[in-house]
Amino acid sequence: MSAGPQLFRFVQFEYPWLLGPEPGKYVVRDLGRTDASHVLVLATLGAPERRRLGKRRGARTAPAEPETSPVPTTRVTVVPAEPLADEAAGRAWLLTARQDEHAERELADALSVLTRAVRAHRLTTADAGLPEPRRDHALVVRLGYGSGDQVIEGRYLAAVELAPTERKRRRRTQVLHPQQRLATLLGGHQEPLICEELTLRARADLDAGRTRQAALQLRVAFEAALMELDGSASDQRLGELRERRSDVGAAANAALQGPLDGDSAKAVEATLDRLEAALRAHAAGRE
Repeated sequence: MSAGPQLFRFVQFEYPWLLGPEPGKYVVRDLGRTDASHVLVLATLGAPERRRLGKRRGARTAPAEPETSPVPTTRVTVVPAEPLADEAAGRAWLLTARQDEHAERELADALSVLTRAVRAHRLTTADAGLPEPRRDHALVVRLGYGSGDQVIEGRYLAAVELAPTERKRRRRTQVLHPQQRLATLLGGHQEPLICEELTLRARADLDAGRTRQAALQLRVAFEAALMELDGSASDQRLGELRERRSDVGAAANAALQGPLDGDSAKAVEATLDRLEAALRAHAAGRE
């Protein structure tokens, strides 16, 4: 009697935009390894094929009542290369995957693979505008298992669909009123600081686990903030930031040499928190 097809677990996301890499199957390996760690499968759903986009030349008359344009959806399936022992193991894994802590580990692992692919595509195409995927941006998140052919095609034997989640809001979004600030900026009543955008980039790097990049980005954001907040922020806030200047410089210098140690990484995170607090106070007019 045949043993039947091998079974694999998977994490599946659906995003309401084109992530960047062309649809297809990608084998993922860690640096210096010959064995695969994952298989990444990308499929575009619900929109014209990308190869047909952009063929029309020139402008054309728009209808008085335009129809809604189809929204491209990208289905991402991340499949660990190690197969399950059998279907009983798949059922046991899926039962465990329903637990929040286990699900978060699986999602974090899958997102790191997907983020690596998007980052690689951004570098190879020199397209800095590609956003990195996050769990809270996904329309659907599934955990499941199936045969190799099934999961490659986006199908499965069994799966659970996780409830939608909102990104945990940091205190800055609770202190500030985003719509009020938006109206202030668009109305020309206030000009955004250069360091605000630079700080957001540092935060994005840190949240994505790119500690070295965060340290380097923070150094530029930090120096810009000291200059732009001078005369507007309180002496106490500026004093607190200036006390961290040497730590920021040391972390950036270390980042040029290689991965940061624990103390340097903590210094980057703590300083970024203090810088964000100073910018919240500036935006709210509470210097």
